[in-house]
Amino acid sequence: MVARAVVDCALYEDGRRLPGAVDLSDVLQRTGEKDGRFVWIGLFEPTAEQFAEIAAAFALHPLAVEDAVRAHQRPKLERYGDTLFLVLKTITYVEHEKVTATSEIVDTGEIMVFAGPGFAIVVRHGSAKGLTGVRRDLEASPKLLALGPAAVLYAVADHVVDGYLEAADSFERDVEELEAAVFSAERTDDSARIYQLKRELLEFKRAVAPLTVPLQRLADGTLPQVSAEIAAYLRDAADHHAQTKERILALDELISGILDAGMARLSVQQNTDMRRISAWAALAAVPTMVAGVYGMNFDYMPELHWTFGYPAAVAFTATVCVFIFRAFRRNDWL
Repeated sequence: MVARAVVDCALYEDGRRLPGAVDLSDVLQRTGEKDGRFVWIGLFEPTAEQFAEIAAAFALHPLAVEDAVRAHQRPKLERYGDTLFLVLKTITYVEHEKVTATSEIVDTGEIMVFAGPGFAIVVRHGSAKGLTGVRRDLEASPKLLALGPAAVLYAVADHVVDGYLEAADSFERDVEELEAAVFSAERTDDSARIYQLKRELLEFKRAVAPLTVPLQRLADGTLPQVSAEIAAYLRDAADHHAQTKERILALDELISGILDAGMARLSVQQNTDMRRISAWAALAAVPTMVAGVYGMNFDYMPELHWTFGYPAAVAFTATVCVFIFRAFRRNDWL
């Protein structure tokens, strides 16, 4: 049952992976054989039953186990005795041709890391990308891997933060595309697209912002499970995380500015339309008034039986209309 959830399982000694295939039951028995050895277990969406054996073998706290199985947790760092439990929200950028009112721009997943004496357990949920590349890169750095389970915690956190930076780059392109559309010569109403972009950015922000305090705690070197060497690496990850937060705040302000500009532009367009309608209505009022006066069918009216009455009325109407038209055109109403 457990094997179905296990993505990879290996023993490491002095920064190097022990050769040969190792199953989970064998690993659970051999983790405490000697110093400098630890097990790294990778799991994908384990059930409570699948995780129970591992939780019992490493004496994981029930609250942390519950969080790891159920997922949908806020980014956080908990310490249970000698074990650190880190929750990370991952961000995956969803490729699309154009932002629409219903576009999904970012997708979130979760990664939980248990780091304790002799073990590192990584649990993935949702759209979180596989960590095969992280394991391969860390195995290529034996000196770093020799620092123990905390090195795994750092590598996973750094991988997640790098994903934030990549998503921010792609998000910026969407914002630039929408900004160009709002200020283009075409008459468009982009308010729904802007709101969708802002909604997706809020989801991005909810994944990134809460991780600030956990990374600071890991990087300040006060946790006994995190050595000074690993803390130095974690400070670099925390710096990249801070850059992402700053970019998200800047994007949020920019989107708000684009929304305000779009609404102002729409208001100007509506005012321009109303001016033109009013101008044409004023032009139509002159012949309407003249026709209305001479269509009342009274017996005694000025110029009613005059030979040149009709052409004079038409000429008068045309002259007034031309005068009003030129006045409106001069004032950019038409």
